[in-house]
Amino acid sequence: MEQKTKVRAEEGRQDIIITREFDLPVELVFRAHTEAGILAQWMGTKVIKLESHKHGSWEFETSGPQGSAFRMHGTIHDFVDNEKIVRTFEMDADGFDAQLEFLQFEKLTDETSRLTIQSVYRSTEHRDRQLKLPFAYGINMAHDRLEDIAKQLI
Repeated sequence: MEQKTKVRAEEGRQDIIITREFDLPVELVFRAHTEAGILAQWMGTKVIKLESHKHGSWEFETSGPQGSAFRMHGTIHDFVDNEKIVRTFEMDADGFDAQLEFLQFEKLTDETSRLTIQSVYRSTEHRDRQLKLPFAYGINMAHDRLEDIAKQLI
């Protein structure tokens, strides 16, 4: 089955570009990233904190298959409703430095939208370490759940 979320990592660059077109209005895709109850469902994570505004912060906790938990957190540097979020992303796991994420939300039609995420890493080595994880598979699963859950809100 074709994965709808595309992950592009060009050789020699420190970033990853993720794109996904949704059969959802841009407002719903944005809400799915900024409302704790919706985000927790599609990400399958516990939302500890989510301050969806400029200079806000966020923190999530996810349990691994063996029951061990790890946390992710960051700061929101820019926030424009239904358009963009710029934030840092850090995992409390050895070997993973902070990254900077630019999320761009784009209206295609009244019923469709595109999300583009650029994640910038400290080095190509840090980016490549991230890509060794089942990253593309995981983000596709999460975006599929986002679409299913958000369609129930229409």
